[in-house]
Amino acid sequence: MSDPKSDRPVVTRIAPSPTGFMHIGTARTALFNWLYARGRGGKFLLRIEDTDRARSTPEATEAILRGMTWLGLDWDGEAVSQSARADRHADVAHELLARGAAYKCFATQDEIEAFREAARAEGKSTLYRSPWRDADPATHPDAPFVIRIRAPLGGATIIADRVQGDVRWGNDQLDDMVLLRSDGTPTYMLAVVVDDHDMGITHVIRGDDHLANAARQMMIYDAMEWEVPVWAHIPLIHGPDGKKLSKRHGALGVEEYQRMGFTSAAMRNYLTRLGWSHGDDEFFTDAQALDWFDLGGIGKSPARLDLKKLENLSGQHIAATDDGTLIAEIAAFRAATQQDPLTDAQHSGLMRAMYCLKDRAKTIPELLEKAHFVLTERPIEPDEKSAAALDSVSRGILAELTPHLQNASWTREALEAAVAEVAEARGLKLGKLAQPLRAAIAGRSVSPSVFDMMLVLGRDETIARLSDAGGA
Repeated sequence: MSDPKSDRPVVTRIAPSPTGFMHIGTARTALFNWLYARGRGGKFLLRIEDTDRARSTPEATEAILRGMTWLGLDWDGEAVSQSARADRHADVAHELLARGAAYKCFATQDEIEAFREAARAEGKSTLYRSPWRDADPATHPDAPFVIRIRAPLGGATIIADRVQGDVRWGNDQLDDMVLLRSDGTPTYMLAVVVDDHDMGITHVIRGDDHLANAARQMMIYDAMEWEVPVWAHIPLIHGPDGKKLSKRHGALGVEEYQRMGFTSAAMRNYLTRLGWSHGDDEFFTDAQALDWFDLGGIGKSPARLDLKKLENLSGQHIAATDDGTLIAEIAAFRAATQQDPLTDAQHSGLMRAMYCLKDRAKTIPELLEKAHFVLTERPIEPDEKSAAALDSVSRGILAELTPHLQNASWTREALEAAVAEVAEARGLKLGKLAQPLRAAIAGRSVSPSVFDMMLVLGRDETIARLSDAGGA
């Protein structure tokens, strides 16, 4: 089912809490909001929900911004800090009080807990009903109070959800939730609604762990006579075992996936497909995702994280990405993993070699392993497997081959002919000669073909490496 058109320009948001790394689930929610807004020419906003001052940290906020930037999820305007808007939230609480939609509650925490203990003992609902709800203001004591919303006592609240369908709550299950604490600070439930309204959010696309919150937040929308956004609560991501994603499943933070060497394009593709579908399409571009994405394609069941599928998509995206973009991704990967930045020579070498590196590399580390020959400098230090291929017999063969290469015109056909001639004279198969040649040129057993490497390195560098290995 496609989304019905709205007269309002679409405005979505992502509102992470800066209390740790940027969770992979938060990244997917951000992506869904970004795709929905950008695909409709709308706005995508970022709000940092830092009302939990004890747990919020600047470092976590920076991690969120880095994760968003790496994923390519650009947002409109400045990031909004929820805590900076506390005065506005308090004003709305007092307006609700003036409208009679909220009331002052002077009950102490001890009184509330005593009520709940008694209710539990009697097997009754622990939903707290304050005795101050209908109290005469003349009886109000000079004491600290909270402001509670006046929840409807009868009927039902129905959330018309674009993913879950119509979800019904009996109003007898909704408490008179606190809007403003006794110290004058707003609660999360109030702040979210006020911010979404003030920011003009038209579509609230978030995890289905917030579905119950929607019923409670509706009370504020209704009491303030504000337009209710379109709700879309998406199932959470589960691990391969079908259980809620946790540390035992491995990487949870989006930056971990960057450090593992997945490309941002692959992550966007994979996360878009994680819980949303467009026919049988698995691999698609950003342009296709922006064109196709709608709320009707989101499934109701939790999606399962599958690293093998992510690796496969990453390999396809590496092969399809233009060289300049891929090298920028490599530079970002090296920075994220505290490696030295690419030198000008390495950058130039990568550009020349990219055509023979991109196929069959599933991650950036795999690509860089293949690219070792062009990133390293003489003298080449072979790894253990390559060193074993450079025995005295092999060195003798390389010594015989070197003059043939020196005199060859530097084309693939001429190089293949020169190597084939020496192999035939020695009664060897081409592969037997390729092993020591690869060891001398790259120092690694994993590399592009020896002919590709020679073409990328050029005559002088190739001959110099063969000479270093005893080939002259």
